[in-house]
Amino acid sequence: MNALNLVSLGSINQDGSKKTLHPADVSGKFTRARRFAALLLLIVYIALPWIPVNGFPAVFLDVLNRRFHFMGLTLAVQDLWVGFFLVTGLGFSLFYVTALFGRVWCGWTCPYTVFLEHIYRRIERLIDGDASAGRKLDAAPWTAGKITRRVIKHALYIFSSLVIAHIFLSYFVSLKGLYEMMHHSPQAHTVAFGVVIFLTVGLYGAFSWFREQFCVIMCPYGRMQSALGDDHTINIGYDKKRGEPRGKAGTTGAGDCVNCTRCVQVCPTGIDIRNGLQLECIGCAACVDACDSIMLKLGRQPGLVRYASFTAFNGGKTRLIRPRIIFYTGLLFLGVAVFGFSASRIEPLRANVLRMQGSPFYVSNGVLRNQFLIRLINKRNEPRTFTLAMLGDLPAELVCAGADAPVTIAAQAEDLKPLMITLPEAGYQEPFKLSIRVTDTKDGKTYTTKPFEFTGPDPRLKSNDYLDPKQYLQK
Repeated sequence: MNALNLVSLGSINQDGSKKTLHPADVSGKFTRARRFAALLLLIVYIALPWIPVNGFPAVFLDVLNRRFHFMGLTLAVQDLWVGFFLVTGLGFSLFYVTALFGRVWCGWTCPYTVFLEHIYRRIERLIDGDASAGRKLDAAPWTAGKITRRVIKHALYIFSSLVIAHIFLSYFVSLKGLYEMMHHSPQAHTVAFGVVIFLTVGLYGAFSWFREQFCVIMCPYGRMQSALGDDHTINIGYDKKRGEPRGKAGTTGAGDCVNCTRCVQVCPTGIDIRNGLQLECIGCAACVDACDSIMLKLGRQPGLVRYASFTAFNGGKTRLIRPRIIFYTGLLFLGVAVFGFSASRIEPLRANVLRMQGSPFYVSNGVLRNQFLIRLINKRNEPRTFTLAMLGDLPAELVCAGADAPVTIAAQAEDLKPLMITLPEAGYQEPFKLSIRVTDTKDGKTYTTKPFEFTGPDPRLKSNDYLDPKQYLQK
């Protein structure tokens, strides 16, 4: 029986304890592109609460007032079903990209990676030095110099976590609201203060200690990678045909890999890409730039480690267009069409009629009365005035008290207006449907509520019979 060669995680020691990784810095075309992409994403994250669109921040999840603003599209709570298509569409887009290019999302645009690699590791290298200096500092005894470096580094970690947490909170309370909260005691806004503290502690713990273990242990995306990709999916890989057998430069019969382990030294999750595609690989391309720099120094062709498919590494031709991608593309366009149609159905006014609590109808002095509430939600950023009118095949004697005067609704506000609909009891034969037409006096646009029912007593009973509920029930 052959012995199994067990390979542990690169970020775990042999005894199972967490290994502190100090990835070496690297330069190259992919690193420069990643840094540009990260800078752009950070600017977007910071700028979105500042950019006004239709009088509100570009993204403003106003939970307090139950209004959600996305790039000029305002959703009330009743419209959040549209958000289902948005969230699932984003999730499916991630699967679609993975089928084509592997975990490029993880290494290039994942918020966790952006914060860790382009903020916290930058701070660490600024204070502790490069990878070798960081390892030496970890092993060094506690001196005044080491304590000073640690205090400065972790203070900057906490400050960065506070800034990220406050920006995140501004998506829910707006920058103006956040600024006002910061001028009051934490006791005046305990929930918001608690959220900031919770996020700060979580971010600090994740990025100062937990780090790559989040990607390895907690994030389910890496475990889904094998199910989403196939042999034509483009991932980062090592060209074994060209690189093996490994040997120093000038060794007869050796491949291009000189076993410098530079690809391992720069990996943020501590893996050896030469062992094949692994769960911990986030597709960041740091190993590609590292290997290419060594190949260029040796006068050899770059690309020993590169973006390619499993098929390409085995001498075949990568097919980007294949049944899986065609199917995904069809679903993607279908989802975009459904979301576009759903978003287009959202009206700037929402009106619905509710029956008041209590008896469904009342009879008094020969007059039958139904009591309703019409709820009007104005989603515009300006006050609007509306008029109400009844619609349907209605008896001529039907009267709606409450629909005779215009209703003014403030910007992004709602109002409940009572409607007392009456009909002579003698004119009532059976329940019938009616609707309320709401007309915007400014632009003349009309909105119609869903049909609701006007009901009354069984016409075979006398009104005085109905006045005694027990007697009515006996009949």
